[in-house]
Amino acid sequence: MILVTLGTQDKKFYRLLKAVDKAIKDGYIKDEVIVQAGYSSDYKSKNLKIFDLIPMEEFDELLKKCNLLITHGGVGTITSGLKNNKVVIAVPRLAKYQEHINDHQLQIINQFSDSGYILALNNEKELPELLKQAKTFKPKKYSSNANKFRKLVEKEIEKVL
Repeated sequence: MILVTLGTQDKKFYRLLKAVDKAIKDGYIKDEVIVQAGYSSDYKSKNLKIFDLIPMEEFDELLKKCNLLITHGGVGTITSGLKNNKVVIAVPRLAKYQEHINDHQLQIINQFSDSGYILALNNEKELPELLKQAKTFKPKKYSSNANKFRKLVEKEIEKVL
């Protein structure tokens, strides 16, 4: 099972859902896909099991059971996946698509990816290739570095304010 999470941002993130839907239609994903879609829960798909918000206990169980976590660039979701020893593909919500107010998720994802923790998907057309990489990807063992990431996020936010 693949778990897709879009976070709680109050903006749509159809771009990721369309990419996952296409990967299913094109045969790159054969697993069941469960989506916590938040504000994108009105997305229509015959291939995805879409929920708006999943209660925390149920979410934690899905996270433990999933073979792959595909998520937005939220630090909490990424670290939860890593703490559960999951392969994580992360996709940044971007301001140019009105998915967020700025591009801080791009910096967060690139930092995690550059450190060997996750696979970064900066172009949704590359999802089929990352799905192949995910099968053999061995993420670096997670150890909390919360202060460094917090400072990175604060620095990026200050750039846009």
